[in-house]
Amino acid sequence: MNIDFFQVGLPLSDLVVGASIYFPPMFKAFLLGLFIWAGVNRMLRSWMYSGEIWHPTLMNLSLFILSVFVALLLLIGY
Repeated sequence: MNIDFFQVGLPLSDLVVGASIYFPPMFKAFLLGLFIWAGVNRMLRSWMYSGEIWHPTLMNLSLFILSVFVALLLLIGY
């Protein structure tokens, strides 16, 4: 029994571990964006909380949304 889950053109090509766990593309972008955000947040943390930014939490949230968007673009291939 030869089962290949990585064939192009299958309707459920994002299946992992048979049919038990499904990772939609947005979840993959969210997870990759989390890693991108963690790196950017670590680099900019001292600047954001130094008092130059009016609301650091909103800046953090906007950086996270931008990093998820960049991750989605990376997954799409642009």
